[in-house]
Amino acid sequence: MVSSFFRWSIRAFERRWGYDGSYMHEILDEAGPGAVVPLELLGRVSRYRKHVPASVYFAAKIAASIEADCGPCAQLAVTMAEAAGVDRATLRALAASDPGALGADERLAYDFARATLTREAGSDELRAGVLARWGRRGLVSLAYGIVAGQAFPTFKAAIGHATACTRLHVGGSEVARRVTQPA
Repeated sequence: MVSSFFRWSIRAFERRWGYDGSYMHEILDEAGPGAVVPLELLGRVSRYRKHVPASVYFAAKIAASIEADCGPCAQLAVTMAEAAGVDRATLRALAASDPGALGADERLAYDFARATLTREAGSDELRAGVLARWGRRGLVSLAYGIVAGQAFPTFKAAIGHATACTRLHVGGSEVARRVTQPA
């Protein structure tokens, strides 16, 4: 009964988002329903967004997803952002890794996510900027977005379901990633 519920839930997720959840079916089949529960809980983490606009949350989440995966998980984050009403110009800039084309708030979230993940100098100043703009509650939302953006692609890589990089699509159009040249 529990397996049937999870199978139904996975299929519904796949249909809604146009996403290949074969790794979840494999886990259910080979490791059992108890192994799917943590994925469901990670899904809850990935849906926590309060006190920040959708565009800001997804700027952090997409930056984190692209850092961990430039394939299906990053595309899923872009697709979810589209469904949440994030402007396509913002999404194209995020998919292209072009922070210069972002609005100030989205740029702050993007830079904060990248600095957090790479442990770059300046992350404390960016965190202070996030706190000043959206408070502790907003910071928590962005932190959850960053964790969610990294968790699923990292998990998939660990179990052997990582996918080669692909071009991301916004509104049905392919977006070329911006390549930065070393100084």
